[in-house]
Amino acid sequence: MSNYKDLRIVFMGTPEFAVASLDALVKAKCNIVGVITAPDKPAGRGMKVTESAVKKYAVRHHLKVLQPEKLKNIEFLEELRALNADLQIVVAFRMLPESVWNMPPLGTINLHGSLLPQYRGAAPINWAVINGEKETGVTTFKLKHEIDTGNILMQESFPIDENETAGDVHDKMKEIGARVLVETVKGISDGTLEERPQSIVNSPQNAESDSQLTTHNSLIKHAPKIFTETCNIDWRRSIDEIQNLIRGLSPFPGAFTELGDKTIKIFKSEKELSLPTSKSGRWESDGKTYLKFAAKDGYILLKDVQLEGKKRMLIEDFLRGYRFG
Repeated sequence: MSNYKDLRIVFMGTPEFAVASLDALVKAKCNIVGVITAPDKPAGRGMKVTESAVKKYAVRHHLKVLQPEKLKNIEFLEELRALNADLQIVVAFRMLPESVWNMPPLGTINLHGSLLPQYRGAAPINWAVINGEKETGVTTFKLKHEIDTGNILMQESFPIDENETAGDVHDKMKEIGARVLVETVKGISDGTLEERPQSIVNSPQNAESDSQLTTHNSLIKHAPKIFTETCNIDWRRSIDEIQNLIRGLSPFPGAFTELGDKTIKIFKSEKELSLPTSKSGRWESDGKTYLKFAAKDGYILLKDVQLEGKKRMLIEDFLRGYRFG
């Protein structure tokens, strides 16, 4: 048993989601000996070189930063080895080669945005909302060869409200995940954490004993990368399915449909359960207060939108300036 503050930790992450975890570790007085993040890259209209959210935080807090192009690069591996880490932590980073994740004596732990083994993959928050889940959670686990399959260390669940977007869930999850991550580091340090294989966690719900906790592949839901075709609304579906899709893709990348000859993204919407008088995908509007699309079993009322080439706005502001053809 040792004090967690004595552990030499290397942190790996890139986006804003990972900053909450790094900040929690710093505030807990963890010894962060290095931060690995994505290389700077051009972004925006002016293609100005931008730094990752994690790099900006690390620089502000005077932490050593490494930004390898390739994780198998010999020079990078030598620099990483020289940091002499006891433990590595990964939050919203890229896939690691074994030469990296197997380097420290205590291994590498990952914070994942779901209750594993459910929603393995690149977009766990989005897919949980798209599928209409009433709860989700975070998992810390040990990395091994197959992605998102390592032994569970800690988990914590929380509810998803029926009106919450993926963005809302993201903001709650990054804070809950950061706290669970610090608790995980403390548990690893003092030897109180017991690793559990994913085959005996999280299924079925509310199992009363470990013997009931067996997961069958047929019950596993996946969280693959979101592609453009995922975001294109199919108005032949139910209003529940469409509403969940809109919530699950808001604010990014955004569900969309066609309005006239342009694409319109929908960030917030409401369901109207009434027998559609229009064919699925047809819109109706009074030109002032509402714009709605017919679906299989009702209408979707648009509330917060962005027309192609325009800025995001509330529907009343949008209708004030839009001329229906």
